[in-house]
Amino acid sequence: MSNTFFFYDLETSGLSARDDRIMQFAGRRTDMDFNPIGEPYNVLVALNDDTIPSPEALLVTGISPQKTVDEGYTEAQFAKILNEEIFTPGTIAVGFNNVRFDDEFIRHLFWRNFYDPYEWTYKDGRSRWDLLDVVRMTRALRPEGINWPVDGEGKPTNRLELITKANGIAHENAHDALSDVDALIDVTKLIASAQPQLLQYLLKIRGKKEVQQLVNLDDKKPFLYTSGRYDSIWNKTTVAFPIAPAPNGNTLVFDLRYDPQDFVAMSEKDLAKIVFASWEERKNEEFVPLPVKVLQYNRCPAVAPLGVLEQGNGWQKIGLDNETVSSHMKLLLAHPEFAERLRSIFERKREFAPSTDPEAQLYDGFLNDRDRLRVETVRSATERELADFHPEFVDERLTPLLLHFKARNYPKTLSSSEAGTWEQWRSEHLHKQLPKVLKSLQRLSADAKENHQYILQEIQLWIESVLPAEDN
Repeated sequence: MSNTFFFYDLETSGLSARDDRIMQFAGRRTDMDFNPIGEPYNVLVALNDDTIPSPEALLVTGISPQKTVDEGYTEAQFAKILNEEIFTPGTIAVGFNNVRFDDEFIRHLFWRNFYDPYEWTYKDGRSRWDLLDVVRMTRALRPEGINWPVDGEGKPTNRLELITKANGIAHENAHDALSDVDALIDVTKLIASAQPQLLQYLLKIRGKKEVQQLVNLDDKKPFLYTSGRYDSIWNKTTVAFPIAPAPNGNTLVFDLRYDPQDFVAMSEKDLAKIVFASWEERKNEEFVPLPVKVLQYNRCPAVAPLGVLEQGNGWQKIGLDNETVSSHMKLLLAHPEFAERLRSIFERKREFAPSTDPEAQLYDGFLNDRDRLRVETVRSATERELADFHPEFVDERLTPLLLHFKARNYPKTLSSSEAGTWEQWRSEHLHKQLPKVLKSLQRLSADAKENHQYILQEIQLWIESVLPAEDN
């Protein structure tokens, strides 16, 4: 099976993959040398009448909800396009921060529309790759041949539109999905030309099994790690060390830039206070974060053996040296009880109220084999068949999810009682979103530029159109 890349980008109604929706999708397939194959995709997805978009998000994209309804596909139609035309066997789905953002929206979209939410990333030779950490590691280790931008304060920044500007790459419509896709392909070509060995290495090690061969608890050794969680002054790159198992088959790693002396002496209770500290507590000047994070094998982490630091003054570029790394690693190995405390802490689950919304229950479990057949029947059924289709799902999430699926995509299939249940849920869901959106509208309208007024007015009109009649 021959591989191809599919570079893609989304514009969404907000930042939450669970609560917000895809409004624009664009992508372009290329061969393994980044040459285009076929025509690009650039489509809108109709926003449903149960969602109020974030004013901040729409001011960035300039896409009104009314435009998506007039010109866009339904979610069910769009999900079918993704499954049958885009994420085909052998496809490597590529984006810029896609693993943490875009991919999550795709996963939730598939869940809402009765597709397996995971198969598009692994089945039949499919995989994914995130170029954000590739860019970060290239900047940290092999910056030669590329102009690297800084922000207004002179600090390193890896915003796509600034990288393209610094290197003379056409990128006229930043935050338009197709423009961003084409810009990302050009930036990838730039790295491939300037630092081909590093790019090819990170492509080969993107998979879960490949990462596990380098980072594992059976053969502990320090490794190079680039992550958004690390210090920007060193381009988000450090030397880390695996210390303990983490939930879901992952691994806890310690940032060897920091001396573990004070942390290994802490009790489990004191360590837990740091791990579970609130956002407000972390903002306190006296707060000292724990230099430990979960390395998730299936998120394409940018990792490499320490040997890469021996070339091109690598150690100096990341502000570390072999002696410091060795000293801190020996201290960790001398205190196995510290690793055990951390393992115990990270195994605890934060107590969150369970969601009653079936759309928010994606991560509550996997589909069983019996339900997989029924799920396939749902998405292949005609509108007439769906009206009388009432499968006995084993998974309790799927019956209410089916109601939502029919209400959004095939509303004529709903019985009077189903329509009443849906309308009650829709009303409650809208009213949860409304206060935050109205507050944003009030703040933004006060000094909005003329070209922003139109979008803000469209949002206001959208709110009036989707709220239940008794609220207007």
